Amino acid sequence: MQATKKIRFSAVGLDHRHIYGQVENMLRIGCEFVAWWTQGSPETLAGFAKRFPDAKRVKDRSELLDDETIDLILIAAVPSERAALAIEAMQHGKDVMVDKPGCTSLDQLDAIKAAVKTTGKIWSIDFSERFEVACVTKAAELVQQGAIGRVVQTVGLGPHRLNIASRPHWFFEQRYYGGILCDIASHQIDQFLFFTDSTDASITLASAANYANPDHPGLQDFGEIALRSEQARGYIRVDWFTPDALPTWCDGRLTILGTDGYIELRKYVDIGRSDSTDHLYLVNGKQHDYIHCPDAGYPYFDALAYDVCHRTETAMAQSHCFKVMELALKAQAMADGDVDVDVDVDVPPPGLS
Repeated sequence: MQATKKIRFSAVGLDHRHIYGQVENMLRIGCEFVAWWTQGSPETLAGFAKRFPDAKRVKDRSELLDDETIDLILIAAVPSERAALAIEAMQHGKDVMVDKPGCTSLDQLDAIKAAVKTTGKIWSIDFSERFEVACVTKAAELVQQGAIGRVVQTVGLGPHRLNIASRPHWFFEQRYYGGILCDIASHQIDQFLFFTDSTDASITLASAANYANPDHPGLQDFGEIALRSEQARGYIRVDWFTPDALPTWCDGRLTILGTDGYIELRKYVDIGRSDSTDHLYLVNGKQHDYIHCPDAGYPYFDALAYDVCHRTETAMAQSHCFKVMELALKAQAMADGDVDVDVDVDVPPPGLS
C-alpha cells in the first residue's frame, strides 16, 4: 500500500521534540519536507534546523498555508495551541498530523470535529508509543493472527523521565499541557481501544496527583485510569518518576491479555538483559517465546500518506482518533474533580465491598 504521489509536507510549531519523529518518518517513506514555521525559540530549534537543512524556515505561516502544493501539516506546538493550528491548516485545504495530545479541552475537540466535517480533511494524531515502536507493530500482527485469542485486557505503563531543568515554562502549567492524563495517557488509551477492538469505553477510575514536585504545583507527576468497554477492561498508569540510572527515558510496557495467552512488550529497555528497544514476550498454549523485533516497521506513516492520496482511513479511523482524545479529556476532568463529567464507577455485587 503506497501513496500514488510524493506527499509534500511542512511543520508548524516545534515546541515538543516529538516533531523529530514525525518529520523523520515522513521523510523515510519518501515524502518531501518543504518548510517550517515556529513561534519563539524553543529548545528544539537549533538542532532541528541542523538536522533538516533542506527545509526552509518561513517567518509567516501563511506562506505554508497558502501553498497549494503542500498536502500535509505536522504540528508539535504547545499542546493548548495545537487545536487552533490544526483547524487553520484544515481550513486551508491541508491534512494534519499532530503530536499528542491533539487538543486540551472538549471544546477544542468539538471545534476540530466541526472542521473535519466541514473541510473533509484528515486530523490524525501520531501516537508515537504505538506508531513509532516496532514491537507494538509485531504485537498487532500476532493479535490479528489469533496468537493469544480474544483480547480482554490491556495494562499500559508509561513512566517518563522528568529532566526538570530542561523543561519549558508551559510544561509546568496545566492550562498549556492539559494534564497528565490528557497528555501522556492518551497513548495508552489509544492502545487499549486498538488492541481490544473497542470503539467506545467508560472511565471507571481516574486520578492525578503531584507527589514529588511541590515547587511546581501545576505539574501532575502521577496519573492512573481504569477503562471498561463491551469487549474488555484496561488499566493505565503514567508518571514522571523514571530514575536517573535507567539507560533510557522510559521503561514503557504494555501487557495484552487474551483468552488463550498473553503478550508483554518492553518497549525501550529490558532491565538486566539489554539496553536495546523492542522486546516482546509471547505465551500461549503452544509456546513461550522471547522475540526481539526492532525491524517490525512503522506502518502508520505509509498508511497516512496513502490516506492523504486516496481519502481513506487505513492509518487510523477518524472516529478512533476523536474517541481517544474524548476519553483522555474526560478522564482528566474526572481526575481534576469536574462534577459535570459523566462518571461510570464500578459498583460491587451485593455482599461485596
